Parts: sequence; structure tokens; C-alpha cells
Amino acid sequence: IIGEILRLNEDPNVQGLALDLPESLYSSKVLNTVKPEKDVDGLSDVNLGRLVRGDDSDCLVPPAASAVMGLLEDLGGKRVLLVGVSGAVGAALQCMLQREGAETMSCQWTSPQLQTKLHHADVVVIGSTKPDDVPVSWIKPGTTIISCACDSLSEKQNYGQQNNHTAENAVGSLAVALRMQNTVKNMERWIQSQQYRKWDLHCLKLQPLSPVPSDIEISRAQSPKAVDVLAKEIGLLTDEVEIYGQTKAKVRLSLLERLKDQPDGKYVLVAGITPTPLGEGKSTVTIGLVQALTAHLNINSFACLRQPSQGPTFGVKGGAAGGGYAQVIPMEEFNLHLTGDIHAIAAANNLLAAAIDARILHESTQSDKALYNRLVPVVNGMRGFSPIQLARLRRLGINKTDPGTLTEEEMTKFARLDIDPSTITWQRVVDTNDRFLRKITVGQANTEKGFVRQAQFDIAVASEIMAILALSTSLQDMKERLGKMVVANDKKGEPVTAEDLGVTGALAVLMKDAIKPTLMQTLEGTPVFVHAGPFANIAHGNSSVLADKIALKLVGEKGFVVTEAGFGADIGMEKFFNIKCRASGLVPSVVVLVATVRALKMHGGGPNVTAGAPLKKEYTEENLQLVADGCCNLQKQIQIAQLFGVPVVVALNIFKTDSPAEVDLVCEIAKQSGAFDAVPCNHWSAGGRGAIKLAQAVEKAASQKNSFKYLYGLELPIVEKIRIIAQKVYGAQDVEFSPAAQSQVDRYTRQGFGNLPICMAKTHLSLSHQPERKGVPTGFILPISDVRASIGAGFIYPLVGTMSTMPGLPTRPCFYDIDLDPVTEQVKGLF
Repeated sequence: IIGEILRLNEDPNVQGLALDLPESLYSSKVLNTVKPEKDVDGLSDVNLGRLVRGDDSDCLVPPAASAVMGLLEDLGGKRVLLVGVSGAVGAALQCMLQREGAETMSCQWTSPQLQTKLHHADVVVIGSTKPDDVPVSWIKPGTTIISCACDSLSEKQNYGQQNNHTAENAVGSLAVALRMQNTVKNMERWIQSQQYRKWDLHCLKLQPLSPVPSDIEISRAQSPKAVDVLAKEIGLLTDEVEIYGQTKAKVRLSLLERLKDQPDGKYVLVAGITPTPLGEGKSTVTIGLVQALTAHLNINSFACLRQPSQGPTFGVKGGAAGGGYAQVIPMEEFNLHLTGDIHAIAAANNLLAAAIDARILHESTQSDKALYNRLVPVVNGMRGFSPIQLARLRRLGINKTDPGTLTEEEMTKFARLDIDPSTITWQRVVDTNDRFLRKITVGQANTEKGFVRQAQFDIAVASEIMAILALSTSLQDMKERLGKMVVANDKKGEPVTAEDLGVTGALAVLMKDAIKPTLMQTLEGTPVFVHAGPFANIAHGNSSVLADKIALKLVGEKGFVVTEAGFGADIGMEKFFNIKCRASGLVPSVVVLVATVRALKMHGGGPNVTAGAPLKKEYTEENLQLVADGCCNLQKQIQIAQLFGVPVVVALNIFKTDSPAEVDLVCEIAKQSGAFDAVPCNHWSAGGRGAIKLAQAVEKAASQKNSFKYLYGLELPIVEKIRIIAQKVYGAQDVEFSPAAQSQVDRYTRQGFGNLPICMAKTHLSLSHQPERKGVPTGFILPISDVRASIGAGFIYPLVGTMSTMPGLPTRPCFYDIDLDPVTEQVKGLF
């Protein structure tokens, strides 16, 4: 019985649970197994506790007790005796009777004082069958007798004598009706619980220190809320949250269905100017902004960030949790593994890679008949197609379901993919910067029978599966996108997909948990979704559509969701608008453009900025001319945002070496260049309090009229869409396609992929394709060296110049400083 109750407790389709058991089984253990919110009989200790406390609106009264009370009136001063009424019903009755002013007594049929108590009682409530040795004459004339015994409906007892008021069958009938009423009340409460809930967020206090300690010291100095507490504060239901430890949780996609009628909040994108190799603090601004909105202006807000790759974490750039007093905590968990999404992507990606090579090998070493017989084997004397094989037959125009009825021609057509190894575009991945995997040779073992080919590894976050994770709108959508992934061409020049290889279902199984966003919190206890992590220079560089959609429902109509696009506005923001917004259907309200005096000086002609090397004096001393000259890059990035019709607020991320004159100059030029506002921000050193002015500016900008539009129409030819991005966004004079790139464009157009958006793979260190060209380069021809297609993700993927999809480690990587204390298990040296 307990096992069945536990199963029904967890069934989201069951909102109420009533127990009809033999009296001997109504134990406290059984009754308290029922979840209080599903307890329509009101017999659990939680419900009884609420009743005793007087929380009538929050509890359900046991139907038998409620029925007894319904049959009694004018109880003030009367003496009520409960005979054989024990357990939850007895406790509920005593409480309710005393509340009505009655004097209550209780005893069993075997009590020595039974006769005396019966003689003095004005009302007798009987909870079990009267023994024959207790004469009815013990009950004084005029006494009201009510029987709520379990068997009162099936075995009539004679308590009647002259002038006694008896209610025997009435209790049972009324209790049935009242249980139905409880069921209705319970369903009403459940419906109410499914509605949008106002936040009851308790923010965490900050006590910033000066000088500002390291990120990991700041993270450890704060005690995060338990993630289930945070989830409840922002209106998530218990069955919508999957806890990973104390500070992380996956959020189930069922929430979108529950809140489908809830209006969305405002949608804010954080982008940046062309950065230095050190990064300019977009993640820090994102966190500082939501801390300011929620912890200081009392406006619901959610940050949506990408999960960082292990590559930069152990390489040179560092983590992506923000920094200083504007970061996600615990930062070491954020930067290391998190909930395993990137591992799931790598597993799925490499399963598909293995399937490609294995299929080529098996096709090259077997006859058509042997291949067909192995693909559709006899199992337990039966032979049948799997569902994914039946789908392939339908695509081939073969409308048969019995493997034995295919002709030889149909068997060959079904069994042979005829992959052309020279056209394979699907690579293996690993989430580590490893330059020696940029070109490899596979198949050198004797067991591979001479099937040797050149291949490569990409970094895991560059996998198309990562891009799909970020752009999917549901589990079904993700599964369909995974199936559409083109991995090669056959020898006739037709695309071969993951669906053709029969691996779609397996990929979806590996990704079933990764599709759920991960809930974490900022230093000030405000909510954050961490989900997906594609690079912006070699992928689309944005966190997931699903995280944004869920967050927009949770913040409410007046709330804000702040998401971040990778690298400069020319890359991450352009892809956010033209690719992500098309996939999601969401319309952004504001662009926050992050700039630093350091980066502007670099664009103004300052010396090279190199990761790991000390900054030159030009960056640590006031130099207004360098700042003024470098603002051309800021102006260009503002203009790029204006191409899409979205208001821009410039957030100047302040460093301690920035002079007031430099800060004022940047803000003045930004406003003159069309920014709605430009605000200096000190969130790194002060937390959300240092970004209050930015939050106020964003709130005002979000109320402006929005004229969002895409940069190009999807119906334009591939070459023309690439040219529009190159000329309008990058400032190129024109584009130049290599013969290989043009050949690919022609092939994708012929294959029916011409109506997809464009995802340019370009360096993030310059508006042009040449990293050394700072400021706003003009007059250059943008070289397109290759064009690839991410059909599952839904975009064409041109490579600008020489773009590597596998970063390398520097001479002195970050891992020199990272260590683990074996006693405390604390991570040391992580930023």
C-alpha cells in the first residue's frame, strides 16, 4: 500500500488521493505517506497540524469529522463525549468541538468511567461498534447520539430509546459528500498552484572589501541559498526541479506548458565592442545588472549565461562566471563540469562520428545481401525493421514493413549509404584546447582493413550538437534537428544525415537531460540560468532559447531577462538577432553594449594587449587622445545594433586605472553616437549597487518604442546574405569566395539549403578577418575560404580566412595555478 501511495505521490496526473482501507491499516505510517497537498481525507499529521493551528484555508478537514460537525448545532456549553473515536478523526473532532465552545471528553468502550461519562454527556459521538455488554440505558434521555463508525452503513446499531436524537446513517452519507467537496477544493488549490506565483525572493547581502579579493575568495565568502529554496522563491514547483547537489538544479521543460498564458518579461541582450584578448567583462556586466535590478530596485530579473568550456578555463581566458562582486556562485562548480551538459554533447557527437566510419567500413567489406541481413537481423525467429529504419524506407519511397518483401534493388537502396569519405564534415570533439588534434589520421589499425583517412578534432562547444542544444525549443524540436544533421554527401552528391545512419534516437537519449537549463544564483542570491555554451567566433555564441523562454515566463510581465552574446556585437549580437531570434520568435527590448577604456585605447592605436603579460603604461595612465581615437569602434558597434532597430545602452566597465576624464569622454561620445544612454559601472568592486544607474537606464530604454527587424531576408541567395553581413556589419568593401567555398555554396543551394540564415566563423579580435586590424577597418575584401552547413542547427557556416575550430594551449596555461587541497577538497587557484 505504501509503495502504491508513493507512486501516486509522484504522478503529476494525480492531484488527490483518498484512502479506503480496513480500519486496521489506518496507521500513522500509512496516512503520513500521502503528500499533504494530495491528502483529500485530511488525515496526515501536516493537515491535522494546520487544522489545530487554525489554518482553515490551508487544510482539509477529515470528512467524517466534518460530517459530525455538520449534524450538530448550538454546541456552546454542551458536553460532548467521544466514545471509541481515536486517531486523526478523533483529534480533528476534539479541536473543532472545542472551537465551537463545547466541553469534550473522550474514552473507549472499556473505560471504567464510561457509565458516568455517558450519563453526563449531552452529545455522544460513537466511533466504533457498541459492545453488547454496554446497555443503552446508560445513555440519559434527550442525548444526541451520532455514530461515525466505519461499519455504520452496513450494520445498523440500535442506540435508540425514547427522546434520544439519533443520527446513524447520516454521518456516512454526509462524509461521502464532504469527501467529494474536499476533492473539489483540492483540485481548486492545485489549479491555483499552477498559476504564476509572485516572487518571494530573499536576496543575499554583500560586504565588498577593498582591495577586491580574487573571484574564488569572494565566491567562498558568500553562503549561497539551497537551490530548492531559490526555486520556490521564484515560483517553481517541486516537480519542476531536479536537484544536483546543494546549489544547482535542472529545471524541467514542463514549466513552459504550465505558464504558457503568462506574458513574457522584457528581453535584454548584453553585447560588447571588439574585445582585447583579456575580455571586457560582458558576463560581469550581465550579473551586475541583474543584481542591481532585483536586489536593489526590487524588479524581477534573470540572467541567462552560457556554460564555459574547459578549453579557456584551463587555457588562457579564464572562466565565464563573471567576476569580482558580480558573479555566479559557487564559481568553481560553474566553471568545472556543472551538470555534465558538455560531456553529454561530446558523447553524442563522438557516437555519431564513430557511426560514420563504422558504416563506411561495413559497406566496403560486405555484399549487399550480407549488409542487409546484418542491418535487419533475425531475433528470436522474427525479423523486423526498427522505427528509424521504417522512417528511412518511407523517405526512400519504399512503402513496405516486412523485411522479407523488399526486392534486391530496394534492399541495396536501403542498406547502402555510399558515403563519400572526402565529403565528411562531421568531426570528433574533446573539450580541451589541444592543437595536436587539429589534423589527425584515423583507421591505421590492421583491423580497419586499409580504410585510412585524414580527420580532425574540434573543441566540444564547437559541435553542431551544442548549437542545436542552444536553438531547440522543445525535446521534439531537438530530436528533429539532431536527425537533420548533415554529416557527409553520398557518391551522387546527395546529403547523408544522422537520421540516415539510424542514430537519432540514441543521440536524443544522450541529450535528454542536457536540454534542461541549470538553475544557479548570483552573489546576491538572484536567479541565473546556465545553459549551452557555443563559441561566438566559430559558432553562434549564445545561450539557449529554452533558458530565455523559461526565464521570460518566470520574471513576469514587468521583469527582465538579461542574456549575453559572445565576443563583439559584430559577431555574437549579429548571430543573436539573425539566428537565435529567428529560432525563438522572441523580440529583444534593449542592447547593453559593454566597453572598457582599456579596449578603446587599444583601438585608438595603443600597443598590443597580450594575455598573461603586464599592461603597457598607455593603459594604466590617462590618455584622452587614445580613448577618443578608439571610440570609433564603439561608434561602429552602436551603429550595428541600430541596424536591427533596438535601443542601445552603453555600459562602461570601470577599471581602477580609468580616470574620471576618460570615463566622461567615453559616455559623451557614446550618447552623441546614438546610444540611448551611457553609464559607468562599478559592479566588479561594489556588486549590484555599482550597476544601479545601468539598471535604471535599461528600464527606461526598454519602455521605448521598438522597431526590431532582421538584417536580411532568408529568401536571398547565400552569397548575397554573406555579402550583406560583410558590408553592413563588418564594413568590408566586398567578399571573395575561394573555388571550394563557391562550390559548397552551389551544392547547398542545389540541395535545398539556400533559405537558411548565416553563421559567420570569423576572428573576434577585429571587425575584419585580420586580428591585428583594430579600430574600424575599411576597404578590405572579406575572404570566404570555405562554407559548411549546420542543417540541424539551421544555418550556413562560412569560414572567414583561416579559422581554427580547435584552440591551442599557451606557453603558460591557467592550469599552472589550479590545485586541489586533499584535506578540504577545495579548489585553489581558479581565477
